[in-house]
Amino acid sequence: MKVALTGHLRGASRAEADRVRAGLETHLRLTRADPGCLRFDVTPTDDPLVWRVSELFVNRAAFDAHQTRAGASDWARLTAGITRAYNITVIP
Repeated sequence: MKVALTGHLRGASRAEADRVRAGLETHLRLTRADPGCLRFDVTPTDDPLVWRVSELFVNRAAFDAHQTRAGASDWARLTAGITRAYNITVIP
């Protein structure tokens, strides 16, 4: 079963938004290279402090491995404390 994550990353200030922009390119590249990643997009919205997040992984193990890797990454340190509002869905 595939696993999808959708939602938003929301900065509280221009400084937080700058931190997201500073690390986003590398985070996208590394995540798209994760085994089992079918789709990974973080796209800006009309609000300069908000990004739409959409992920799709082949299964729960691939999703969990991505979460573990990303949680220990420079991205996690750079964006610590920035609000994330995500929904995770298992797709049969």
